[in-house]
Amino acid sequence: MDTLRSIVLFVAAAFAEIGGAWLVWQGVREHRGWLWIGAGFVALGVYGLVATLQPDASFGRILAAYGGVFVAGSLAWGMAVDGFRPDRYDVTGALLCLAGVAVIMYAPGRAG
Repeated sequence: MDTLRSIVLFVAAAFAEIGGAWLVWQGVREHRGWLWIGAGFVALGVYGLVATLQPDASFGRILAAYGGVFVAGSLAWGMAVDGFRPDRYDVTGALLCLAGVAVIMYAPGRAG
């Protein structure tokens, strides 16, 4: 059950961080204004909170593993929201990152 909870939290953290960064990007780079930027700051704060809810207590392990989730999630966000089309190298890299997440977080004896 901890593994499922951990995966759900990683997805929620990715949505908050990537979404927050995207909102700030839209506010600044696309000139959408301070409301977008402020919403992005709030979402980035939510990301920080969600990351603390992971069952594992090791900050370094959580953030290292989340890096892999961020890579894959950023490509997925770009596809869903901005029309980005990853090439085979993007996909291969994302899969390698997710494999790293699995090794870091879910090796035998870690999350159950």
